[in-house]
Amino acid sequence: MAPAQPERSVRTDRSLRSEQPLRPEQSVRPEPSEQPEHLEQPERPADVDCLEALRAACAPGGGSPPLGRAAVRAFEAEHRITLPEPYRTFVADIADGCPEGPPDYGLVPLAALPGDWSGKPADRALDAPFPLTEAWLWEDDPRPAVGVPPALAGGEIDPLAAAVFDHGSVVLGTDGCGMYWHLIVSGAHRGHIWLICGEGAAPFGAPFGHTAGEPGFAGWVRHWAAGRPWYDAS
Repeated sequence: MAPAQPERSVRTDRSLRSEQPLRPEQSVRPEPSEQPEHLEQPERPADVDCLEALRAACAPGGGSPPLGRAAVRAFEAEHRITLPEPYRTFVADIADGCPEGPPDYGLVPLAALPGDWSGKPADRALDAPFPLTEAWLWEDDPRPAVGVPPALAGGEIDPLAAAVFDHGSVVLGTDGCGMYWHLIVSGAHRGHIWLICGEGAAPFGAPFGHTAGEPGFAGWVRHWAAGRPWYDAS
């Protein structure tokens, strides 16, 4: 059975589709003494050709209306982050989610979680650094584990794995069976896409192995739009 689609809120500012990519310095930012490390260096705006490719990828199903720039800034201020490009401009100006995907059960809106997400939304900390920079299969880790997130049971691995699910990422959607795609928004792997499931976590992109896809949100969407399996490297 497909996971239930998350409830969608009212969107604003559809006229923004034709504007220039959203610039990081336009967002509401924390006080300098409390500013996250990744905000110290301005980020390059999203490439226009890249944004057009993302728009085309969502065209068959139409996508959900864009969230609008004011709403994106408000989300960033609330969570003390700046969303990585080109995802930032994508949700502001193109589509806040695509029911047709990617992934299999659709790209969920920015402030939503997949319908089969069993964790507590209050446990998610987007401004806490995502803890990994390389794949980790905690299923094969020799350290004690009583359970796997989100149902923590006190094992040594459990709180570490819980941080992988809940720290420093936006959940993009699910392929079902507890397999979730995350966009990292805080930490060393900011801007990368990760697949996280009950057995472990791994980054997406040719530099990390197992796929010919380009790393990052745009490469992930293009790989899906081309009809290729996620892990297609020989």
